[in-house]
Amino acid sequence: MTLTELSARTGITMANLSVLKNGHARAIRFTTLTAVCDALNCQPGDLLTLTPSTTRPPASRCTL
Repeated sequence: MTLTELSARTGITMANLSVLKNGHARAIRFTTLTAVCDALNCQPGDLLTLTPSTTRPPASRCTL
């Protein structure tokens, strides 16, 4: 399916779909994910993967 067709089916702009497709998104709304899954007849796990980042600094610790 082309981005044009997916955009027409979901109502999500081609620019936003392109950001998602190319892995440049930092977050995704549940409504966006739901719309894409509905259009593609799939589950979120079919679309998402977790790739550990070696460049991300470890989470800071907070003490109270």
